Amino acid sequence: MKFAFLLGNFALILFVLTVGTGIVWCLDKFVFSRQRRAAADQALADFDARVAKLTADGVKMEQGKRAEIEANLLRQPTWIEYSGSFFPVIAMVFFLRSFLFEPFKIPSGSMMPTLLIGDLILVNKFTYGIRLPVINKKVIDLNQPQRGDVMVFKYPLDPTVDYIKRVVGIPGDKVEYKNKRLSINGKPLQYEQLPDFLDEISYSKQFTENLTGVSHRILNDETRPAFVNDPLNFPYRQNCSYDSEGFTCVVPEGHYFMMGDNRDNSADGRIWGFVPDQNIVGKAFFVWMNFGDVKRIGSFH
Repeated sequence: MKFAFLLGNFALILFVLTVGTGIVWCLDKFVFSRQRRAAADQALADFDARVAKLTADGVKMEQGKRAEIEANLLRQPTWIEYSGSFFPVIAMVFFLRSFLFEPFKIPSGSMMPTLLIGDLILVNKFTYGIRLPVINKKVIDLNQPQRGDVMVFKYPLDPTVDYIKRVVGIPGDKVEYKNKRLSINGKPLQYEQLPDFLDEISYSKQFTENLTGVSHRILNDETRPAFVNDPLNFPYRQNCSYDSEGFTCVVPEGHYFMMGDNRDNSADGRIWGFVPDQNIVGKAFFVWMNFGDVKRIGSFH
């Protein structure tokens, strides 16, 4: 699933803006403002000398002229004024979305019924460790992704694109998907049928799936086959085998296997393979708005 992504790399744009406005702010605070202050002090000293001379000659100076001169000389140039005022805001946004929470919009239905088209979600950026912005390099290791987590990650085939899927396999797991049912390490998952799910004009079979302790809903389309059509030649492709009933994959170390909850309408790990740890963005956990249905606001599993 693709997210709307501003100019291909919004994090890089925000980083450049933060650095650029920060440099201007620092230069003004520690260099330009002192230069303006020195110029103003010199001008005021000259003014005071003229006033003293004129007063001695019996000429009265206009009141307030001194304050006007000082204000004009201390006034920031427009480009510095705007850069300085934007810097704290841009820096705060950059810090929040780089290390704490980042918003995304769901544009497709591959995670239905958990997430719907138009959901605006928040992603926790520190759950799986602290990563440097832009290069996404982990510098502090915290928790590891667990089966059942809804995770945002860089698409392995194009790291400039963000995807969202559910973690179904962690390093070392044997993931089997046969006849549209999952087994993890040889243990079949538990399923319970729910009323059919209506997606605009069509119905899908709906089930709860217990993914080793995490219960969530999935959809199946009875008209779609169980086998995987045209899987790509992805890294560690030798860890997977495909047949008419589905597939079996062993997740390599440092990687995760991802699937969409809308199982028959999701381009996921079945086709393009495993997600390496360095591609992780964060854990999705909250719908903060859906302008088509405000009742969607809240946490999800």
